[in-house]
Amino acid sequence: KAVADPDRLKIVESLRSGPKNVSELAKILKSEIVNVSHHLGVLRKRKIVSFEKKGRFVHYTLNPDVYQVSDRGETLNLGNCRLEIPSR
Repeated sequence: KAVADPDRLKIVESLRSGPKNVSELAKILKSEIVNVSHHLGVLRKRKIVSFEKKGRFVHYTLNPDVYQVSDRGETLNLGNCRLEIPSR
C-alpha cells in the first residue's frame, strides 16, 4: 500500500539513483514540499526509506533492507512483493 500512490512510487524511483533531500524530490515530482514530506513520512513509517540529517538538510535513501544492487541487477523487496530489475 505504501507504494500504491503514484507520487510515492516516483520517490522510490528517484531514490534509486542516490540520496536526495525533500527540495530535490519536490522539484523532480513538481510538487509542493509539504506533500513530498507527507509521502516521505509514509515511506519512513513502512521502513522503505532511511534518512540522515546533514546540516540543515535531511537526505533520504532507500533502505538497504528494501533496495539492493548486485551484478545481476536491482531488487526492491517490499515484503509481500519483490521487484527484480535485471542489469543491462
